Formats: sequence, C-alpha cells, structure tokens
Amino acid sequence: MAELLEKAKNFMAEKVANIKKPEASVEDVDLKDVSRECITYNAKVAVKNPYGHALPICEISYTFKSSGRVIASGTIPDPGSLKANDVTMLDVGLKVPHNVLVTLVKDIGADWDIDYELEVGLTIDLPIIGNFTIPLSKKGEIKLPTLSDIF
Repeated sequence: MAELLEKAKNFMAEKVANIKKPEASVEDVDLKDVSRECITYNAKVAVKNPYGHALPICEISYTFKSSGRVIASGTIPDPGSLKANDVTMLDVGLKVPHNVLVTLVKDIGADWDIDYELEVGLTIDLPIIGNFTIPLSKKGEIKLPTLSDIF
C-alpha cells in the first residue's frame, strides 16, 4: 500500500511541476505625474495567461530602489484578473514622496536621471495549485524632464 501511495505522490508532483504557468515581464517604467505630495512613476507589466479562462490576481507587491535605497514599496490588493489566452498589461503606480528624492540629489545631479531597480511580485490564484507568485525584476534609468521639455 505504501508503494502505491508513493507512486501516486510522484505522479502528482510530476504533473504539477509540468503545468503551464503564466509568464510576466516589466516592459517599461516612466514618469507619470508630479503633484504636491509625491512623484508618481508607472511600471507597465505584461502578463501572458496560457489558460482558456481568466485568472484572478490576488495582489501585486513592489519595491522601487535607487542608489541601493528603497524609495517606494507597497502592495496593490485585488487589481483584477488576467484575460484568457491573452497578454494583459498591468499598470503599477509607484508613488515616491518628494523628501525621498532629496536624498537622491547626488545621483540625479551626475547625469540628470534616476538609476533604479524595480522588484515586483505578481501573486495569481492558479486552479488546484493555489496562490503562485511570479517574481520580476528590472534595472534601468529614468530621464528627468528639463526646463526646455516643460516649456
């Protein structure tokens, strides 16, 4: 009997390991808005759903770093669902308070951009498996607008 249970366990582990899973990538990070309270950046995340039915997204967690320091982090609960057999574009708003940007003056002053690292955790509810988190990471730079760009 124990041998039969072991075979069933190995069979299920193999099947679960080979199940198609959604794939995601961070496409772009750009300046979205400047307000009195903060500067908002927008990260575009593309998620490919290989299933024939929509999948609910449980949450999106993010950490936005610059010069090795965390300048924004948080979670977005229940942001919707992924379209069936399609690529869904998600917008992740990253709000950075102005006082944090003051600490980045050395990096900004050197080349008038912000070098960043973005880490995103996309938690999806997969049937049978349960919650599955897709870890994403992207490094890059955001060019800041100059006075000539504004006027």
